[in-house]
Amino acid sequence: MQAKKRYLLVLLSCAFLAYCYFGGYRLKSESARLPYENLPTYVDINEQFYDRDLESSPHLRRTGGTQKWASNTVNSNQKCRMETCFDFSKCRGEFKVYIYPQSEESETATILTPSPSYQKVLNVIQESRYYTSDPSQACLFVLGIDTLDRDTLSSDYVRNVPARLQKLRLWNEGRNHVIFNLYSGTWPDYAEDSLGFDPGMAILAKASMSVTNFRPGFDVSIPLFHKNHPEKGGESGFVTTNNFPVSKKYLLAFKGKRYVHGIGSETRNSLYHLHNEKDIVLVTTCRHGKSWKELKDERCDEDNAEYDRYLLCQTQY
Repeated sequence: MQAKKRYLLVLLSCAFLAYCYFGGYRLKSESARLPYENLPTYVDINEQFYDRDLESSPHLRRTGGTQKWASNTVNSNQKCRMETCFDFSKCRGEFKVYIYPQSEESETATILTPSPSYQKVLNVIQESRYYTSDPSQACLFVLGIDTLDRDTLSSDYVRNVPARLQKLRLWNEGRNHVIFNLYSGTWPDYAEDSLGFDPGMAILAKASMSVTNFRPGFDVSIPLFHKNHPEKGGESGFVTTNNFPVSKKYLLAFKGKRYVHGIGSETRNSLYHLHNEKDIVLVTTCRHGKSWKELKDERCDEDNAEYDRYLLCQTQY
């Protein structure tokens, strides 16, 4: 009888210790969960942890803490949304767009002429019904300075942009401004975020923007257009006569540079898989940059030859 009691006591003790061990582990695991896992589904996670994420950023630690507006929103380029970085009070009337005069953005008496590509963008805006020459009536502001090509090796690269931006009396840290960009960074890395200046709270209308840097509901993804792309296309009545589906030789075509490494390399290095030389023509070349031969891969010679083969046919697709 005494033996049974001892065995029962040992069994109960083991059960109690097991409960304490596994129960404590469960409590510890639940406390280690991310705080937003226990929040109701209707809570905006970005709003709940806005300040916490920014306070932990290296930039704000270097500058001595958080930087907030009077409206209790955080002055952070990466966190910008329409409700935090855009002044809707400027858009109460008719929607209008203002383009800065190039003379206002020039540091010297010499006015920098925009590249033909950027001038096309400005021309389209100026000829639209949304353009205004009165900044007090504008909802959006567009720079007269050319920001399309931010490759330091390009002849269209504009220098001293930060200093020029600070001289704009309506810049206001970029709020309600739109910045157009096609290329950023330079050879051989072509880093996406290398504009060479801080866009602040400005909306980026940018080509080849990754999901990492794209700010949903704020930035605008635009196609990468060629320098020879026409400012206006088609003859009168072309839209109504050019019905879909169209009868063309090529269904899909692309002809351009291939970056062996860095931004854009993963996508363009895979285009040859789709190239069938019939209705899908996707050809690339490794020949760009001063030392492209030092970085070329095993497909470069073949790709370069295929690229040259379609040189005379590029106007057909």
